[in-house]
Amino acid sequence: MNLKKLLLFLVAVLAIGIFFYFDLGRYLTLDSLKANRATLAAYYVAHPGGTVALFMAIYIAQTALSLPGAAILSLAAGAVFGSLLGTVYAVIAATIGATLAFLVARYLLRDLVLDRFGPKLEGLNRELESRGFNYLLFLRLVPLFPFFLINLAAGLTRLPLGTFVIGTLVGIIPGGFVYVNAGASLASINSLRDVASARVLGSFALLGLFALVPVIYGKIKKR
Repeated sequence: MNLKKLLLFLVAVLAIGIFFYFDLGRYLTLDSLKANRATLAAYYVAHPGGTVALFMAIYIAQTALSLPGAAILSLAAGAVFGSLLGTVYAVIAATIGATLAFLVARYLLRDLVLDRFGPKLEGLNRELESRGFNYLLFLRLVPLFPFFLINLAAGLTRLPLGTFVIGTLVGIIPGGFVYVNAGASLASINSLRDVASARVLGSFALLGLFALVPVIYGKIKKR
């Protein structure tokens, strides 16, 4: 690992270490959000541009560093900005943060992974280059796959950057809207389980399966 990569790795580790050392996660809880909602809303009224910029910066950093708290930040977007604007801010910030995580993983680790497992991954990489958008959309829509893990794993493949950005942006809109919209009615939420019901999760899974229809059709046609 060269000096630039080492420095980037150390900066990321330091930022993650600061988050956990100072227990900053205590601010990213449902109880904390409910307790501070009025203060956040008042600050937004007084400083609208600064509030949006600060929120997006926090969301981008949280996602880029694969830290916990994305669901609470999405709820906060709805509680402070409302359903529509909150969804726009949260989705854009999450997409930027995911792209940064993707790029860091690709810059730091992809060459190492390809050197060691390149021949074994060649088939996967060819498939991702041709049908990467459909696979990524499926992974983003189906709530079984951790968001941060998809970011990092995709960076280790030859999935095109543009495909990753567009697939992420489109794929997280439904889930983002559900959480942001729930945040707009924050008083009615007692736990995160109240947001993601079985019916909602099933709907996302069905959307994810539709994303794979072109892939399945292409494979049947080839056979």
